[in-house]
Amino acid sequence: MLIIPAIDLLDGKCVRLIKGDYNQVSVYSTNPFEVALKWQEAGAKRLHIVDLDGARSGVPQNLSAISSIRKIFKGQIEFGGGIRDNSTLEDVFSVGVDYAILGTVACENFDFVRDVAKKHFGKILVSIDAKGGKVSVKGWKETTTIDAIELGNKLKNIGVSEIIFTDISKDGMLIGPNIKQTVNMAVQSGLRVITSGGVSSIDDIKKLKAVECFGVVGAIVGKALYENKFDLKQAILLAEK
Repeated sequence: MLIIPAIDLLDGKCVRLIKGDYNQVSVYSTNPFEVALKWQEAGAKRLHIVDLDGARSGVPQNLSAISSIRKIFKGQIEFGGGIRDNSTLEDVFSVGVDYAILGTVACENFDFVRDVAKKHFGKILVSIDAKGGKVSVKGWKETTTIDAIELGNKLKNIGVSEIIFTDISKDGMLIGPNIKQTVNMAVQSGLRVITSGGVSSIDDIKKLKAVECFGVVGAIVGKALYENKFDLKQAILLAEK
């Protein structure tokens, strides 16, 4: 199982939001490059980078920063935030991103997702972000009537194999991930699932490791690392056993 440190970019800074609320921002670093190097030195094999400016505006705003991080980080990079058309997607891949994360567009332009999942097979991740089981979009500012697991099933049918699943109510709260919903998503959709939101301790990593057999293949960790709730190197060693 992968432990994937998160770098959320807002105005060029590394931040964390509480439940996706742009009015509840904690700034943890003004130098995302130093943060990327720190996670690399701890053994991270993949970074999860979100352009919060892009998620809010609909167009990535931090691609130059991603390009600079790409030059120093030797592992994989997954990137999302404002990728909603082919031109933008090609721009994202051109800076060296390994996986592009689609979010809002999966609800608004399903044909686009189908086409790019085929064209960039294995390199498209879809982020399913849910409140009360319903999908949220546009930087989590709007909640739809779309059932999260239903969307997962539709994605599986068009060739998407891996998603990121976030219970927004857990995000930034350090209260543990929603393991039940994560497992339900993996089992009912047949997708490989990376969980996000709420991971706060080594004990959480142990619990997630125990359900890896159901298709839970990774965990994105953000606030807990920035606030030194546990050691990333220890978590990675535990997850890789």
